[in-house]
Amino acid sequence: QVQLVESGGGLVQDGGSLRLSCAASGRSFDEKPMGWFRQAPGKDREFVAAIRRSGGISSYADSVKGRFTISRDAAKNTVYLQMNSLSPEDTAVYYCAAGSKPWWGISISRLRDPAEYEYWGQGTQVTVSS
Repeated sequence: QVQLVESGGGLVQDGGSLRLSCAASGRSFDEKPMGWFRQAPGKDREFVAAIRRSGGISSYADSVKGRFTISRDAAKNTVYLQMNSLSPEDTAVYYCAAGSKPWWGISISRLRDPAEYEYWGQGTQVTVSS
């Protein structure tokens, strides 16, 4: 059974930092790109960041560029999202996702589309207080 399990969410003050983790089990995702999305109350799910492979090309939403960093550890089958300089606007449920195509079969720009992902985690809440 394939599972993606996020952790690391919580309550943090404005300007603080959190690191989210997404542990994959049931199969290896080495050849699949991984992404992070978020959904705030009353809003659509939005792209946050994506990475094609360990140490490979990454992409970020303009709203998080320079503050968030996505990375992955192939040996641990885990992807991370380091979030710095958090603001209340970052409050949302954060989801990790595994792409449906191998990383060499999809452009980094396409990874902004949630339709390009096959597996999703259950989400972890991030709340930033002002």
